[in-house]
Amino acid sequence: MSSVSRVEAERGSEAAATAIERHLGRLTPRIALVLGSGLGTLADGVRDAVRIPYGGIPGFPETGIAGHGSELVAGELGSKSVIVQRGRFHLYEGHPPFVVSLPVRTFHRLGVRILIVTNAAGGLRPTFQPGTLMLIADHINLMWRSPLAGPVVPGEERFPDMSDPYDPALRLAARAAALRHHMALEEGVYAGLLGPSYETPAEIRMLARMGADAVGMSTVPEVIVARACGMRVLGFSVITNLAAGLSSQPLSHEEVLATGKRAATDLASLIEAIVRAWDGGCAQTK
Repeated sequence: MSSVSRVEAERGSEAAATAIERHLGRLTPRIALVLGSGLGTLADGVRDAVRIPYGGIPGFPETGIAGHGSELVAGELGSKSVIVQRGRFHLYEGHPPFVVSLPVRTFHRLGVRILIVTNAAGGLRPTFQPGTLMLIADHINLMWRSPLAGPVVPGEERFPDMSDPYDPALRLAARAAALRHHMALEEGVYAGLLGPSYETPAEIRMLARMGADAVGMSTVPEVIVARACGMRVLGFSVITNLAAGLSSQPLSHEEVLATGKRAATDLASLIEAIVRAWDGGCAQTK
C-alpha cells in the first residue's frame, strides 16, 4: 500500500464511519457479519433493520458480482446489535487492497470487536459435499497481496499475530451451538486465491497437499486487517461445489449461488444461535 493508499484507508474509514453513524441512531454494533456469494439472505434475519445503501457511504463501491447485494444492514440478531455487510468487494474486481478492507476498518471505527466472515467455497476434502458447512480453523493466503503492505495505518499492528487468526473461544462456541441444534459442522483450512478463474485440477491437487480443505476468492484480506485492528474473528465456508477434478460437473457461478442459497438458512440459524449465546459484552445501545 502506497502512502497515498494509507491516507485513503485512514480517511476513508473515518468518512465512512461518520456517514454510517448518522443512520444507526442509538445502535452500537459490536458484531459485524460479512456475507459471501449466495448468502445475502442471512441479512433477512436482522430485526428492526436499518438499511444503508453503499451509494450513501463514502468509498464504498457498488458490488458488481451476482449474488452479492450493495448495502449494510444494522439491527438486532440473537438479542445483540449487529451490522451486516451484504455484498463484499474482491481483489479480482480490480479493487485495491485498501478498498477491499475498507468495510472492516470502518466497522472497527464504529466499535465492532467481533467479525464473522462467511464465504462460498469449493470443497477439497473427499468427504465434503455441496451444502456442507465448514468452520474455518485457519487459512492459507495465496492472493499474493496484503492489505497491510506499505506504511502502517495508525491504530493497527505492524506485525499482527496470525497464530490463531480465527478465535479459539468463538470456534468453541460455534461447535457447541452446532451440537445443541443438531447441525453438522465440519472444520478445516480455507485457501484464498485471487481468482476470478476457478482452479485447475493440478492446482487443486497442490492445495490439498498444502493442507487446504476448501478454496475461495475472498475472506483472507478482511481477516488480516481485522487481526491488525485487534478484532476477534469467526469464519464459515459453505461448500457450494466440489473443486476441479473432484467431480465430472463443470464449475459455474450459478451452481455456487444456488447451493449457497439452500445452505444459507442453516448457516443463518447457526450464526444467530452463536450470537445469542455469546456473552462477550456486545452492548446494544449507547
